[in-house]
Amino acid sequence: TSLVFGSIPGEDPAAEKYPNGAKIYAAKCVACHQVTGMGIPNAFPPLKGSDYLFADKKRAVEQVLNGSHEEMVVNGATYNLPMPFQVDTHQDAVDVINYVLNAWGNNGGTITIEEVKDIKIVR
Repeated sequence: TSLVFGSIPGEDPAAEKYPNGAKIYAAKCVACHQVTGMGIPNAFPPLKGSDYLFADKKRAVEQVLNGSHEEMVVNGATYNLPMPFQVDTHQDAVDVINYVLNAWGNNGGTITIEEVKDIKIVR
């Protein structure tokens, strides 16, 4: 069953594959990036179909762990609002990014804990 979008089996295959990531997304990410992953225009960037996200999965994990205060261009639109850190562990960051990489029809692949273990948590 999906932890984010209800209890209809198959409704959210990414949640079934990455249940912890779906749970974190529902708790920490959905307010800004929305249930649809489309974000809010001119405020919060989309995660669905995001060229910025797919370009650097390790950067995505780092942003979830440490937040981001840099301007970013996502699918041709510029976003300037800062994002505070969302999780406290590398594992939670990997879990939520793997969920996002595969939710809403995204085919973004995955990232492993081994690929991000060198990211320092800076707060």
